[in-house]
Amino acid sequence: MILKTKTLQMTKTPQTIAGQKQEQDVAFFLRRAFKDNPEVLVINDFKFSFNDETAQIDHLIVYTYGFVLIESKSIKGHVKVNNQGEWTRSYNSQWSGMSSPIKQVELQQALLKEMLMHHRNNILSKLLGIKQQGFNGRCWHYLCAVSSNAVIDRKTMPKEISDKLYKTEFLVDELKNIMNLKHKLLRLVSVTDTRPDFSQRELDSIGQFLISQHIDSNIQQVDTAPAQLKQIQAIPKRPELKPELEQGPKPASAPTHHLAQSTAAILAPVAVVAPDQHPILSCKHCGESTQYTPMYGKFGYYINCNQCSKNTSMKLPCPQCMSKNTKVTKRKETYTLNCVDCGFEKQII
Repeated sequence: MILKTKTLQMTKTPQTIAGQKQEQDVAFFLRRAFKDNPEVLVINDFKFSFNDETAQIDHLIVYTYGFVLIESKSIKGHVKVNNQGEWTRSYNSQWSGMSSPIKQVELQQALLKEMLMHHRNNILSKLLGIKQQGFNGRCWHYLCAVSSNAVIDRKTMPKEISDKLYKTEFLVDELKNIMNLKHKLLRLVSVTDTRPDFSQRELDSIGQFLISQHIDSNIQQVDTAPAQLKQIQAIPKRPELKPELEQGPKPASAPTHHLAQSTAAILAPVAVVAPDQHPILSCKHCGESTQYTPMYGKFGYYINCNQCSKNTSMKLPCPQCMSKNTKVTKRKETYTLNCVDCGFEKQII
């Protein structure tokens, strides 16, 4: 299950553009492999702070038995690591040193473990209602995913580093070997697998906690519509907004289109329907109505906002009879809102 997508940054230099593309490539393979698996939670581009330190994890996986951290590196050319663990790479036939992504992800893991242990009483339940569970006994792994076109010199590379270094297209295979997930019935009868596991409720609790700790680096780059909305909400009388709510959104070419949609998302139900138009599905947190990713989770279909990284359910009140007895169905890439009471159907994505 994908809890958070990659947050796109405004980048200009070739190095940062290549780095962002590498992270997107890894996120793509993770999504294809685990988007429908509730026992595997994927958080892309996770940034958090704890104990006056800040870390950014390119890809974090929380699964039934523990955690896997993945550091993405865009490397074009050759990469070597000597016996001291020092990294070098070639670019345009020129060799230069680079910081070790393995050491980097080790530090990230240590800080993540500290934060989870500090909050364990609020995340995990007590064993048999007596002993508080923790995270030290869980499985902890970290890997480095490099560009598929990189040339890795494994002959002189220490084995402990080579075992953690994978090209993007082989990453999922290694993750499945590490997680070694079995059917629930096989877990009950297995006597060889002694790994302590998280219940589904505990997994969901961990995921919710981590998402609540995420620091959005783009928070200052989001357009000014939310700030404008706060000013509008502070005005007791807003007659100028009433026609927008009654007549539906203006064409996309109108300059107030985004503001009108976002305002409707806060001052009225999330959906605003005009004749022969889709109900407007927008983020209930920031009002974003175009930049989001459809997803499926424990409570049904929802959208993950690319602006604020928060989730909003697709299950809206019926635009025709205002009944809350609705459901969302999916066919290929089309999502449809269905009202059980009046039979109303409308495509929302």
